[in-house]
Amino acid sequence: MVDVAAAAGVSKATVSRVLQQRGRFSPESRLKVLVAVRELGFVPNVMASELASKQSTAVGLLLRDASNPAYAALFVELARAARDADVPLISMTVHHDRRGGFQVQALQRLIGMRVAGLIVATGDVTSDQLSAFRDSVPILRAGRPEAAAYINAVSYDELDNSRLITEHVLHAGHERIAVIQPTEHGSLPEHVRAQTMIELIRAGGRTVHVIRADEADDGVQAALALVVDAGVTAIMTPTDKRQMTVMRGALRLGLTVPGLVSVTGMDGLTPGSDLLGLTTVRLPVEELATRAMARMTQLIRGEHPALRHERLQGVLVPGTTLASPRARE
Repeated sequence: MVDVAAAAGVSKATVSRVLQQRGRFSPESRLKVLVAVRELGFVPNVMASELASKQSTAVGLLLRDASNPAYAALFVELARAARDADVPLISMTVHHDRRGGFQVQALQRLIGMRVAGLIVATGDVTSDQLSAFRDSVPILRAGRPEAAAYINAVSYDELDNSRLITEHVLHAGHERIAVIQPTEHGSLPEHVRAQTMIELIRAGGRTVHVIRADEADDGVQAALALVVDAGVTAIMTPTDKRQMTVMRGALRLGLTVPGLVSVTGMDGLTPGSDLLGLTTVRLPVEELATRAMARMTQLIRGEHPALRHERLQGVLVPGTTLASPRARE
C-alpha cells in the first residue's frame, strides 16, 4: 500500500479508503489509486484486513470428493448461491479419507483462515467431530441429514427419496433384488439410502440380497454373480456413480441392462444421465444450495435464527435401466 500511495501521489490512508470503498476521497484520487494498483499488480491482503477489523465475511466450505458428480454439482450451486449473496467462499475438498481424519484437518485449516462460518458438505464427518468447532464459528451441514440438535442442517430427505425408487422397483414386479450397501463410515447418506431400500423390499414381501461395499470391494462382482446364481433381476445402488459401475460390470459379463438385470441409482446429477437413461431420483441440489447459503448468511450476520433441520424431497426419474423382469429359466 505504501508503494501504491507513492505511485499515485496520495496518502496511505487514501489508498485504504479507496480499496475498501469507505470514507471520503475524490474521484481524481480514486482514479490515481486504481491506475497505480493496476500498474503495480497490487493485491490487497484480505485476510489481514479482516483480522484487523475483526469482521471476516468469508464462509469456509468442506466438500467431499469433488470428482463425484453429486458433490461437484453441489459445489457449483453453493458457489452460485454465495455469489448471489455476495459472500466470499473458501473451499477445500478431500478425496480419500478414513473416518474423517483428513477432513477434520481441513476444517481446522479453514478455521485458521478466520472464516466467519463453515458449511460442511460431506457424508462422513460425524456430529461429534464437528462439535469441537461449534464454539468457534456457526456450522451448517449441507446434504447429509444431521442428528445433533446443536448443528443447523439442510439435507436431502434420504428416507423419502429411497422410498420413491424402491416403490418403483417393486411396482415393476421384481421379486429377487440385490442392494449394494456401503459402510456407515464410508458414507452415511449412502448407507441410510441402502438400508431404507432393504427394509422396504422386505416389507413388500420380496427377497433382498444385501451386498456390503467398502473401499476394498465395491460389491459389484458379488451383486452380478447373484444375477446368474440366484435369479436376481434388479440391482439397486445408492448413487448413480455406483449404478454406472454395475452397468459396466454387466456389460463385461454379457448381461444386458435392463434385459437380464435392471439397475437403479440415486442423485440424478451425473452429466449425461438423461442420455444414458439412468433410473434414479433427482436430488434438489439447486434448492439445497440456495437454502443452505441463506441460512449461513443469517448466521454470520448475527441474526441468530432458530436452529433448524430442513429435508428436501427429490423427484423420481423413471429412465430406461429398469424394466419388468424377463421370464427366466
